[in-house]
Amino acid sequence: MSCAQTIADYGLRAIGIGERTLPRSDFDLCQQFALIGSGMIWNIYFGVLALAVGFVLATALALAKASGNPWLRRPAEAFIFVFRGSPLFIQFFLAYSALVLLPKAGLTILGVTIPTGWLTRAWAGALIVLILNTAAYSAEIFHGGLRNVPKGDLEAAEAYGLTGWRRFRRIVWPTMLRLSWPAYTNEAIFLFHATTLVFFSGFPAIRQMGDSLYYASYFADKTFNPFVAYPIVAGYFILLTLGLIALFGVINRRLNRHLPGAAHRLKYRPKLIR
Repeated sequence: MSCAQTIADYGLRAIGIGERTLPRSDFDLCQQFALIGSGMIWNIYFGVLALAVGFVLATALALAKASGNPWLRRPAEAFIFVFRGSPLFIQFFLAYSALVLLPKAGLTILGVTIPTGWLTRAWAGALIVLILNTAAYSAEIFHGGLRNVPKGDLEAAEAYGLTGWRRFRRIVWPTMLRLSWPAYTNEAIFLFHATTLVFFSGFPAIRQMGDSLYYASYFADKTFNPFVAYPIVAGYFILLTLGLIALFGVINRRLNRHLPGAAHRLKYRPKLIR
């Protein structure tokens, strides 16, 4: 079987497209690259959705923590403290243990039955944990950005008659993002790396369709050689990290486009004549 055919058979296996059975013998590098790469689809799924939903939740938590209303501030502080203070690995197990206690037939509320079985699957239950975890860390980052918004910017906004939502949308929020973005970039990278912990959590892989670490573990167990499959996983994540750095760098330049020299790259200009 050629490598192109192997990629066609196993490249999307992690989402149920292609060969249903895993290879049993005669493992080659192409099979390992193809299957582990297909598992990366799930890692990207967890990371992208958790980052998107967590960003919105983190912004709300940061505003609540900065609020003078204790009914908003204290719950936000408690949420951030709990999820930042406990290991993510423990959060996965506690969430799964709590979700399996839900009735299999679903919850009946006002005569409407809401199914709950899907919450015990990794694509939903583990995603919820990742969302809550990254929201807590990102909220602390954004809160630091909120506290460091220059007072001069706020006074200038008031001088121009910008108050309330208009001031937040046009002055406070962009400045908060600009100040927080380098640290938030690191959080995004850590989040994608943390998606590998889903493999070790209580959330099962359905029909052998797991993430990248699931397939790497399969090959390592079958070949008794962890020095091929696991470095392939590391290589995929290094490429993913480089992509994240490039994407967040573009957004960072967009956020700082109004600053002097922010839109210009350094140019090499040798001094030919002193």
